[in-house]
Amino acid sequence: MEYVKLGRTGLDVSRLCLGTMGFGNAERWIHPWVLEEDDSRPVIKHALDAGINFFDTANVYSIGRSEEIVGKALVDYANREEIVLATKVHGQMHEGPNGGGLSRKSILAEAEASLRRLGTDYIDLYIIHRWDHTVPIEETMRTLDDLVRSGKVRYIGASAMFAWQFLQAQHVAEVNGWTKFVSMQNHYNLLYREEEREMMPLLRELGVASTPYSPLAAGRLTRDWDADTERARTDRTAKSKYDATEDTDRAIVEQVARIAQDRGVERVHVALAWLLAKDPVVSPIIGATKTSHIDGALGALDLELTADEIAALEAPYVPHRVVGALAPGESTLGEGGKSR
Repeated sequence: MEYVKLGRTGLDVSRLCLGTMGFGNAERWIHPWVLEEDDSRPVIKHALDAGINFFDTANVYSIGRSEEIVGKALVDYANREEIVLATKVHGQMHEGPNGGGLSRKSILAEAEASLRRLGTDYIDLYIIHRWDHTVPIEETMRTLDDLVRSGKVRYIGASAMFAWQFLQAQHVAEVNGWTKFVSMQNHYNLLYREEEREMMPLLRELGVASTPYSPLAAGRLTRDWDADTERARTDRTAKSKYDATEDTDRAIVEQVARIAQDRGVERVHVALAWLLAKDPVVSPIIGATKTSHIDGALGALDLELTADEIAALEAPYVPHRVVGALAPGESTLGEGGKSR
């Protein structure tokens, strides 16, 4: 396993991060394919054995159940001081006007709840899951700074927003002497490259790490376009992201398959190698639900694509509608659980 700094911090993270949205309880989540605890633990253990030290979850994944499963497994299998544990806040966790969002009340309550479920005294990377249009960004950033100063959070990050919003948050923190974001968990893969327009150049300029989610486009980059899998049939989130651009996306998937065949490697190696070559990508978040998913991802670390191969992968791309960043009043359903 390779380890790299998380942006301009001194924190060392593995070149791959294990995303844990797929661990939890299907009755408490929008995806029927999530793994219960007994099936999740071997995947977590396999990731640790492979040298992965970076784990990403969120309070809203299975409404807290993912955090419970991940926290318990890490207590049983790992040295906490060697683990970089990330979780997120924003999604609706309970009924009522203060059941979610990024107010001071919600953030402080949810941070304490996440600490209890994770079974830890501190969170290494605390991420705002989405932008909250109803709360002044000054309130959110001040609260996150208080959590860092209290020792309950080590670093803070953001996810899925417009570049102007991220820059506004960083500016507010800087002028007030508050803690700034060190990472951006953004939607970025071969089928969705809208982040290249503004967010990725901004992150490079600011020295902020990118830790992309959905690096394999919900598995679409790793299999034939018409392959029949449970996730392909039931993942409404993936359908909403990619079905509208099926023709051009299919051409990209075919290029991945061609290059993988020519190089004698798996398709996952090609898709991830392309992403790992993009500055400032540090650690893509792999949503593994099988130990073989982890083994497949590891192979990407040894593959370096040529300039011609990268050009062939990128050539079919056409603009996509923005997915992830929220407009005022837009629901987070499908990304973060219940709508808000």
